[in-house]
Amino acid sequence: MSQIYIEYNFKISPLQPGIEILIAELGYAGFESFVENEEGVTAYIQKDEWNKDILDHINILKSDEFKIEFTTSEIAQVNWNSEWEKNFDPIEVDGKCTVRAPFHPNKNFEYEIVIEPKMSFGTGHHETTFMMLQFILENDFEDKTVLDMGCGTAVLAILAEMRGATNLDAIDIDEWCYENSIENIERNNCKNISVFLGDASLLSGKKYDVIIANINRNILLNDMESYRKCMREGGVLYLSGFYVKDLPIITDACNNLGFNFVENKEKNQWVAAKFVI
Repeated sequence: MSQIYIEYNFKISPLQPGIEILIAELGYAGFESFVENEEGVTAYIQKDEWNKDILDHINILKSDEFKIEFTTSEIAQVNWNSEWEKNFDPIEVDGKCTVRAPFHPNKNFEYEIVIEPKMSFGTGHHETTFMMLQFILENDFEDKTVLDMGCGTAVLAILAEMRGATNLDAIDIDEWCYENSIENIERNNCKNISVFLGDASLLSGKKYDVIIANINRNILLNDMESYRKCMREGGVLYLSGFYVKDLPIITDACNNLGFNFVENKEKNQWVAAKFVI
């Protein structure tokens, strides 16, 4: 049976940084997919996860700095493909990597990733995913054991395998993401990625050379100790999904567990950071 979604169409003024703040707050509230447009963003949440007070804690809606209007409607899950196809353009990362849909032409980049995101987060369009792709392109993944935590579409795990990683786990708590990751891994002919449905409790007894976690600040802080326990000495931790203002909090949490800050990237107030143990 098709899942029913509640669709919210938000018009935002000024668009920046309003759209980024709104998407982040909606993500915390349980919205699971977003399609940006020239006026704002369309956000989706499963009807089973929705309640009439869902927007009560979205602080930006109460801010005098932004004018935000919205409408809502119910849609069937089957309508999603047409929504993202209308808005999904290929992206290019540093002249080396492209992320495109199956209906886009091959541009013959060194790394060509074909993603059909459905309701999953992680096409590369969001700043956090883009910066994590940059980190993977810039760093050594040859023969590494890798964890992609909160994998979304598995786009990061896919690029990590293309960059030489030989044993990868991709984990997401959302069933849509789990199923979509499996599809995208097959679509890109990846052989070394295992996908799991669940959270950080699955990490017990695991060991990794590299951990990639693009989630949000609160989950990262909550799961940081789990990352440390399954990280090999000399391992590398890449984190994103939080704002510039949150970097000191994330860094302190990492330092307390023995991780050392190396560098970070910034894009439209979002941050991706690299740590080593």
